[in-house]
Amino acid sequence: MAEDGRAMTDEQAPRGVDPTVPSVARMYDYYLGGKDHFHADREAAEQIVRLARDNGADVREVARANRGFLVRAVRHIAESGVRQFLDIGTGLPTQNNVHQVVRGVAPDSKVVYVDNDPIVLVHAQALLADSSGTSVVDGDLHRPADILKAAAAHLDFSRPVAIIVAAVFHFFQDDDEVAAIVSTLRDNLVPGGYLVISHSYIEPEAGQPDKMDEAKGIYRRSASGSIAWRGRETVRGYFAGLELLEPGIVPVQDWRNDEPYLPPGLAKGGVLGGVGRLHA
Repeated sequence: MAEDGRAMTDEQAPRGVDPTVPSVARMYDYYLGGKDHFHADREAAEQIVRLARDNGADVREVARANRGFLVRAVRHIAESGVRQFLDIGTGLPTQNNVHQVVRGVAPDSKVVYVDNDPIVLVHAQALLADSSGTSVVDGDLHRPADILKAAAAHLDFSRPVAIIVAAVFHFFQDDDEVAAIVSTLRDNLVPGGYLVISHSYIEPEAGQPDKMDEAKGIYRRSASGSIAWRGRETVRGYFAGLELLEPGIVPVQDWRNDEPYLPPGLAKGGVLGGVGRLHA
């Protein structure tokens, strides 16, 4: 972040970062009102904001709703007694990060953050420099076994772990690859462990094919390569063999949310979320 609080300029890009290629992590930071993004990120993000608005959705509200789901889910899991959390695709630090939420319940909790965006890693390491029990791992979700191996240096997988993959899988085009990644993650849970997933979707009657194709084209120019929307049944399948906590697979703003107000722009799509637990 620029020292004066302004968004970063291209000249401030760390070595190895091409500021002309949009990053989904930095675009998401822009949606949330952060400052850690370059001109290319802002330009691509604004294109998505306009497209979504034309389709009756508000990307900024969607991002905030997804963040609220993450906070409520990890707080519930911590209150259920889990003390180990693996957050894959953590994105840029913001308010109510996982370690802050869970340590509000149990200060002795351990948290491992995983990302492969260089700017995310730099900011996360700086934020967590004085936070014992919290670690940052450079990892690519295309290789989940490598992530689990690296995380095992900090977490004990013979005891319950909550694995979190929030708003990441929609950047994977191959359905079979996503299913295989989720299977690998599930297979490393022990009884009492949790899986938390959120994933973009569009209500079938609301989707406009031309605008969806345009959105895919914008994300295709980003480091992620594209975006894919998947339905409830597909997301439900990611929790095979787990007890799916109530209320099941629902729009993230509806997951155990006591707030009765539904912000405009969330009615026609957004993000689905679910939390599953492995029983003995």
